[in-house]
Amino acid sequence: MIIVLKPGTSREQVEHFSADLEKRNGVKVNAWYGEHSTVLGLLGDTAGVDIEAIQANELVESVKRVQEPYKKSNRKFHPDDTVIDLGHGSAIGGGRLAIIAGPCSVESEDQIADIAREVKGAGAAFLRGGAFKPRTSPYAFQGLRAEGLELLRHARAKTGLPIVTEIMSPAHLILFEDVDIIQVGARNMQNFELLKELGKCDKPILLKRGLANTIEELLMSAEYIMASGNDRVILCERGIRTFETMTRNTLDISAVPILKKLSHLPVVVDPSHASGHSWLVEPLAMAAVAAGADGLIIEVHNDPPHALSDGAQSVTPDEFRRIASHVEEVAGVFGKTLSRRDDQE
Repeated sequence: MIIVLKPGTSREQVEHFSADLEKRNGVKVNAWYGEHSTVLGLLGDTAGVDIEAIQANELVESVKRVQEPYKKSNRKFHPDDTVIDLGHGSAIGGGRLAIIAGPCSVESEDQIADIAREVKGAGAAFLRGGAFKPRTSPYAFQGLRAEGLELLRHARAKTGLPIVTEIMSPAHLILFEDVDIIQVGARNMQNFELLKELGKCDKPILLKRGLANTIEELLMSAEYIMASGNDRVILCERGIRTFETMTRNTLDISAVPILKKLSHLPVVVDPSHASGHSWLVEPLAMAAVAAGADGLIIEVHNDPPHALSDGAQSVTPDEFRRIASHVEEVAGVFGKTLSRRDDQE
């Protein structure tokens, strides 16, 4: 249920009214303070809430029930866009286009440090790199694990780029205390116990859509994180499994405007996993920006043919530089600027 209060309602009145609603109805009230109005979102069992009694209150402008099962991620509860800002120019949302770039897997200190310098120079505001790697085959490279996280931290120290890396188990949370953005991969999108634990973290969570999950299921997974206390969620469209075999997955470009309409959370697109082919990364990235994406996550490797994982979809630093330049041009057409890390190496 959503309650829109009349303009001019004081914060003290909002707090008193919210406390009364919680006491009388056994619900949780979230307040959003906008420039022209205040919106209260009632979470919990609202079936027995007396709408007429609420409408009769002199502070209330309107009341309506929300049919969607996701509440905290719903734009109706939070009309303004959420912006994830890590400072020094590294921000996702708010009229800026953020590029997250780096290798699929961290392979060595020189590799991740060199790529970090290259992508930062080309316009990336965040560094991605896999330390823990979920692989279809148990015999494939699984990542350097804790050592990989340490190498990511070394690359951050050299470039200033915040690091984005994937977690696979709640048991690993202690290792991620110094990670800037924790990524939840497609295979773990509905690992609800993991999502609930991440909801207790004070870190942004990049949540990837599952291989065969609907948009609503993605938003419900975001709801798990937010319901546990963490509102700093970034949604990621990374392609879904269809009958098409020409690409690794099928990029659901329509998911971008749909998510932007339904939710206030920032939306990024992964053209690398969506396509599985390095030559497709640029056109898909440009399409994603034109569709309204707040960011891109692109796999970059200095020697793709010899990458330990996903070399076929990784672009070289030179190719990334060209892609970043082109997507910046597209973003400019729609009034967006590129997020750029502004601190010195």
